Amino acid sequence: MLKSKLLYLALALSLVACQQQPQQTSTASTQQVENKVYYPGKGNNWEKRQPEHVGMDANLLQQAVEWAKTQETTQMPKNFSTQEEIFGKLLGPIPDDRASTNGIILKNGYIVAEWGETERVDPTYSVAKSVLSTILGITIDRGLIKDIQDPVANYVQDGGYDSEQNRKVTWEHHVRQTSEWEGELWGKKHDFVGKKEFGKGERKPRELQEPGTYYEYNDVRINRFALSMLRLWKKPLPEVFKDEVMDPIDASHTWKYVPYHNSYVEIDGKRMPSVSGGTRWGGGLWISTRDEARFGYLFLRNGRWKDRQIVPEEWVKEATTSRGPVGPDYGYLWWLNTEGKAWPSAPTTSYAALGAGQNTIWVDPEHELVIVWRWHNGNPDELIKRVLAAVKE
Repeated sequence: MLKSKLLYLALALSLVACQQQPQQTSTASTQQVENKVYYPGKGNNWEKRQPEHVGMDANLLQQAVEWAKTQETTQMPKNFSTQEEIFGKLLGPIPDDRASTNGIILKNGYIVAEWGETERVDPTYSVAKSVLSTILGITIDRGLIKDIQDPVANYVQDGGYDSEQNRKVTWEHHVRQTSEWEGELWGKKHDFVGKKEFGKGERKPRELQEPGTYYEYNDVRINRFALSMLRLWKKPLPEVFKDEVMDPIDASHTWKYVPYHNSYVEIDGKRMPSVSGGTRWGGGLWISTRDEARFGYLFLRNGRWKDRQIVPEEWVKEATTSRGPVGPDYGYLWWLNTEGKAWPSAPTTSYAALGAGQNTIWVDPEHELVIVWRWHNGNPDELIKRVLAAVKE
């Protein structure tokens, strides 16, 4: 009898051990996978890896970098002397000079190549639009906006959306550049008519279309979008970006988001700056290449940084997905490669934040690559092609 009980107990303990073992293995495996994801620390605490240690050919990668160094832009003088000729009358400050062409390449989060003054703080032009898109995703996540397809007029009552044309404009229209918003903001009219105000970027008069049916790259409308988000947050968007994104990803404190001289409004009795979607008329986001690389890497990691979801994963997906036939291959203020036309050498899943002066943050989830390349004349695809050639299959 005693022998039977002991045998039964042994069998029971054996069964329990078998049941528990897979669970322990699974947990260990999960932790191992999580530990493989690298995130840089604060400031210059960013690990560099030899290309061969992350599956890249060092010689081919060096050839790509050497080629990139020869592609200094001729479109944007170092002293910004052609700014008004190209874009029109300035509304905000512009630096006295800028860095030469420079860049950084990340593989699996590690720096595998870096050239030029990557810590130099320079205007990044329309890369700021992708930043505004990111703030919108956080705004929706916080519940300040219920649905991206809601009319902005449901939330903002400052006169900017009162007309029959403008009250149809949704948040999604703004970030798809299909809003057809009509009006004037900070001294610039939506139509871009007039050489003094818009320089070489001036346009011929045309009929306004129904919001959502016509794409036009238009900084006046993006600036209106930025002002509308300011109204919701009741807090300057640079502070929102700092608190919600840049501080959590351990970015430097050297970047700044500069308003126009006249882009100030009063909210709850406080004077606050409203920022722009670029540096077309001065001001804008002034930032280093290294900090842009962090921002790109945040998106590569689907909005997650270490143990915190900074940007909703669903927003990263939505913002970098093609929205249909109206307009180019464009997401929510991010440039896409869905049709393989933007960068023929790159995966169709890659995307980028782009700005004048060839400011580029290119993200490739398929190969876990981020390339930031600034102040260059070259077609980004030419560098992408060379870098991808260095990735061993």
